[in-house]
Amino acid sequence: HSALGAGDRQRALGWLDPKVVIFESGGAEMSREEYASHHLESDMAFVAATKTEVVDRQAQAAGDTAWVLSRTRTTGQFRDRPIDADGVETMVLQRDGGQWRIVHIHWSSYRRD
Repeated sequence: HSALGAGDRQRALGWLDPKVVIFESGGAEMSREEYASHHLESDMAFVAATKTEVVDRQAQAAGDTAWVLSRTRTTGQFRDRPIDADGVETMVLQRDGGQWRIVHIHWSSYRRD
């Protein structure tokens, strides 16, 4: 998230496994390359323009697999639209050669109006 907010494309992509699967709003991006060419730029702009507070975060690991479950609240303004939303995020990571990479992300949010 810090890489997205800083607009650091290379660092953000560096966390993702080449075969990462990202689910969001009923859609799916099936690789790091697909995410980079479709939603990365708008995600960086959104994170930079808004403030996200982590309401709850839980993490667990078993061997070379870990998962992080987060609940968030995001506020601010993006593209002339007020943002006030609760969100959930699941990230699954795998360790390969001592390096953790994200292999799956599932983002979901809803407006608080």
